[in-house]
Amino acid sequence: MIKRVVLGMVVLSLMTSCVSKKIYTDLENKYTDLQKENRLINDENEELRKANSQFNDENIALKAELDKLKADRDKLQADCTATANNLKTLKDSYDALEKNSNDALESNMNKNRELLAQLGAKEKALAAEQDRLNKLRNELESNTKRLNELESMIAAKDAAMKKLKDTLSKALNAFEGKGLTVEQKNGKVYVSMENKLLFQTGSWAVGSEGRKAVVEVGKVLAQNPDITVLIEGHTDNDKILGNIDGGIENNWDLSTKRATAIVNILAENAGIRKQNLTAAGRGEYAPLMSNDSNEGKAKNRRIEIILTPKLDEISKMLNEF
Repeated sequence: MIKRVVLGMVVLSLMTSCVSKKIYTDLENKYTDLQKENRLINDENEELRKANSQFNDENIALKAELDKLKADRDKLQADCTATANNLKTLKDSYDALEKNSNDALESNMNKNRELLAQLGAKEKALAAEQDRLNKLRNELESNTKRLNELESMIAAKDAAMKKLKDTLSKALNAFEGKGLTVEQKNGKVYVSMENKLLFQTGSWAVGSEGRKAVVEVGKVLAQNPDITVLIEGHTDNDKILGNIDGGIENNWDLSTKRATAIVNILAENAGIRKQNLTAAGRGEYAPLMSNDSNEGKAKNRRIEIILTPKLDEISKMLNEF
C-alpha cells in the first residue's frame, strides 16, 4: 500500500508542471523509509540464512563422522574374519601335528590361545564401535527431528503474525491515509498511529476518531490472547514549557501518559489479557525522521503498538541444541 501511495504521488508530481519542495521532500523521505525497511528485512533474512547454514554444517559434520565410524567398523569386521580364518588354519595344523612331540604340541596350543585372545579382543572392539555408531546415529536422528520441528514452529509463528497483520490491516482500512500504518518486521507486527489521529497538541486525551482506531485494534487482540503488546509513546524534540494542563513536566512524561491512555482503552476490552499489556514512554529519543522540519516532527509524534508472538517454545528448543 505504501509503495502504491508513493508511486501515485510520483506520477502526480510528473503530471504537474510545478512541483513544490514540500511534496518532493515528502516523497524523498518516504523513499528513504522504504529503503530502511528493506534493509531491515534483508538483515533479518541474512540472519535466518546464517542460522540455517550453521544447522546444515553441523548435520554434515555428524554425517561425516558417521561414515568414518562405518569404515572403522567394516575394517574391524574384515580383521575379525581374517583372524577367524587364521584360527581355522592353525586348528588344521594342530590336528596334523597332534602326533608330534609334546613341545610342538604345546607351542601350537599357545599360538591358538593367543589367536583366540586376539579374536576376542577384536570382537569386543567391534561391539564397542557398533555401540558408538548406534549412539551417533540416534543423536543425528534426534537433532534432525528437532531441527525440523524448530523450522516448522518458526514458519508457523511467521504465518500467524502475517495473518495477524493482514487482519489488522483489514480492520483498520477505514483509517488509511489518516496517519495509521500496519507493517510486519523482525518477527513482530507494528501498528503506528500519528498524533494527528489521536491527540491534540500537549494533550494525552484520545480523540473520538483515534479511539475508534484503538478499539478496532483491541478487537483483533482479543482474538489473539497470547500476543504480547507493547505500547510506546513518542514525541518530537520541542521542549515543554511549564505544566500543560497542570500535569505534564517534559516529553518523557507526555509520551508515557499518551501510551498509558492507549493501554486504558485496550484494557476496556475484556478479551484482552491485561498482563500482556505494557505502556512505555520513549520521549523524543526514537525519532523516525529528523526534527529539523515540521513534517519530520509530525512523523515523530506517534504511538507505536508492537505485537510480539509467544516464543517460549522456540527459545526452549534453541537452548536444547
